[in-house]
Amino acid sequence: MTLRKLVSNLVLALFVFVLIAASPLSHLEAGERITVKGSDTMVLLGQRWAESYMAKNPESVIQVTGGGSGVGIAALINGTTEICQASRPIKPKEVQNLKARFNATGVEIPVARDGLTVYLHEANSVTELTMNQLAGIYSGEILNWKEVGGEDAKIIVYGRENSSGPYVYFKDVVLKGEDFAAQVQTLPGTAAIVNAVAKDKNGIGYGGAAYAKGVKFCSIKADAQSPAFAPDLEHVKSGVYPLSRYLFWYVRTKPSGEIKKFLDYVLSDEGQKVVTDVGYFPVK
Repeated sequence: MTLRKLVSNLVLALFVFVLIAASPLSHLEAGERITVKGSDTMVLLGQRWAESYMAKNPESVIQVTGGGSGVGIAALINGTTEICQASRPIKPKEVQNLKARFNATGVEIPVARDGLTVYLHEANSVTELTMNQLAGIYSGEILNWKEVGGEDAKIIVYGRENSSGPYVYFKDVVLKGEDFAAQVQTLPGTAAIVNAVAKDKNGIGYGGAAYAKGVKFCSIKADAQSPAFAPDLEHVKSGVYPLSRYLFWYVRTKPSGEIKKFLDYVLSDEGQKVVTDVGYFPVK
């Protein structure tokens, strides 16, 4: 083989490799591993879906990991996951990055509902807060429980890291884009926040409804004149709970093959029962 022919073959092989590496991975055949990455709020839900689906489809291999919604979306953009789980909508800049890498703007699929839950210690006498009071606590304007009808005690505030969907959602919806107070203690995951509030009589935190074990829900009022609503099925599904939200899957292109089969299962009655069993709410 001449040197020119060898170089030509190497260039062709490299070109084919680049095309394969850059192609969207929203189609997989049976037996190929599906990777699911993203929201810590959704990681338990994703794991339960995967376990149930694989029990019915033994040839399927599904790997579910967390890290946060932002981490999952970044993995979708850099090609290291087929499915991203996110507890917040994808941002315009992230869509631009996805399009630049794969010439695809992604597909958003609501797969469950959640009422972003405000956690309080079970011994806390406060049972409800307005959206403005909640914003005041997390912006540092309200520092003592007596300011919102509780005992004379300093409020200990817990929140999520900035790569998480709950952090972004809370900042956008509750704080209206303003910054969290410096005294907010950042913890790596909803389970860690629940654990902290469960041990801290004066603590407050937020996260998904499914994780609220050993703490109590705080009912939320849209304003001082509105009724207070708890994050339960009726109020989340109707949207009257002020912190109702969807939980999403994102894929790069229209799902097909094994990914489509897994998605169909997730949206089926059986898959949505898993949503309820975990502690979230059906998408329909």
